[in-house]
Amino acid sequence: MAAIIEENVRKPNPEDERLSIWANITFGLQHVLTMYGGIVAVPLILGQAAGLTSGDIGLLVTASLFAGGLATILQTVGLPFFGSRLPLVQGVSFSGVATMIAISGNGGIPSILGAVVAASLIGLLITPVFSRITRFFPPLVTGIVITTIGLTLLPVAAMWAMGGNRNAPDFGSTANIKLAAVTLVIVLVLSKLGSASISRLSILLAILIGTGIAYAVGMTDFSHVGDGPFFGLPQIFHFGYPTFELAAIISMFIVIMVTLVETSADILAVGEIVGTKVDSRRLGDGLRADMLSSILAPIFGSFTQSAFAQNVGLVAVTGVKSRYVVATGGIFLVALGLLPVVGRVVASVPSSVLGGAGVVLFGTVAASGIRTLSKVNYENNMNLVIVATSIGFGMIPIAAPGFYEHFPAWFATIFHSGISSAALMAIALNLLFNHLTFGNSDQQSVFVAATERTIRYQDIARLHDGDYFLDGKLYDAKGNEVPLVVAEPHHRSGRTDGKAIATHAV
Repeated sequence: MAAIIEENVRKPNPEDERLSIWANITFGLQHVLTMYGGIVAVPLILGQAAGLTSGDIGLLVTASLFAGGLATILQTVGLPFFGSRLPLVQGVSFSGVATMIAISGNGGIPSILGAVVAASLIGLLITPVFSRITRFFPPLVTGIVITTIGLTLLPVAAMWAMGGNRNAPDFGSTANIKLAAVTLVIVLVLSKLGSASISRLSILLAILIGTGIAYAVGMTDFSHVGDGPFFGLPQIFHFGYPTFELAAIISMFIVIMVTLVETSADILAVGEIVGTKVDSRRLGDGLRADMLSSILAPIFGSFTQSAFAQNVGLVAVTGVKSRYVVATGGIFLVALGLLPVVGRVVASVPSSVLGGAGVVLFGTVAASGIRTLSKVNYENNMNLVIVATSIGFGMIPIAAPGFYEHFPAWFATIFHSGISSAALMAIALNLLFNHLTFGNSDQQSVFVAATERTIRYQDIARLHDGDYFLDGKLYDAKGNEVPLVVAEPHHRSGRTDGKAIATHAV
């Protein structure tokens, strides 16, 4: 018995599993390919909006890759008080793009960098508050968040499948969609017919095969890989020293609040997928790593850092839970930041190929959330209403992107993210119905999913000792039949379903 206890004590957590060097390299590269399009999108958009030259935009891209790699290593390997030590890939947060574009119109890139530094510093100071909310994230809430993450990412996969660039002449062409479909089929075939190792690498192999097919039919071009320098160090404060403007800092702090909510959801989601406990201390360490990375990123010319939800899906679909695999991916990102030539190779992967793989990845995230929600008890409570309202609320900005267009900027910034919308609504409704029970009615809502037969206490109280049912009739202990009366709507017994109730003559 002592030996069994000792073995269980020494058993490492799933995220601490150490794989071979080859496994770390292959699975780490798979993580990089999955999130590469997302991490370069923000600097591309901001650089174009700020009117930067192509050379400066390239520096923004390499800076974001370098900063994302360092942030990923910090989050996965960790330092004292920093890093959740979970398989989370970090990168430039997309939630602040609109805000940063608005800031750049007034103060340029230096104003953005200053706002990111100041707002992230405030976010670092308030992380102890966020780290204590884990008890408000039961499976009901985490399931809603995980499901919403997957659903909100599916439009990204669709856009990638159509070509990725809305302004491109071939955007939405049948050729792009066919390439995405072929990649999707390859993923499914490898998952079904391959060995366990091939199945785990199905995403990476499908991306490589899909890219090869694209090259063969002339849908991708590697001729520009040799353009530009082979090696380059990040340039510190290349765009000037940060400038600090109060309005810009306040606007960016709203973005930081959204980032904290989304990162909290991602940390809890990956903890659920991996099957490891995430307590308030671990959550706080993860949030502090997020904020520290965001404070340091502007030094290299990058922006706010957060966890990438699509890589949470990759953990779920592959079953590879080791944080060292993701740390290896972080090393790849650092290398991409130092080796622009490698970045140009990865950038040559067609968006359509990523879109085909993304359907499986992001769909798996949603499926993982549904699996978590299946564990929730829906009998005689309002949990079904909480799930329906929260997911529906999270889908509003996805179904109607301009829904909050006329709302105040701070409100639109928070709720334009479907993930943060669903997370905030789920937390609020869970508190309202499951924690703040004062004022809750004892009458069942029409939305309550009571799948089992129930009897109200008031009805049982009407029965006497010895009463029994026989052939659909109620008799007392002496064998006398007790008349059954059909309840009227709004009857004082509370029954509104037209069922019969027993009444004893006095």
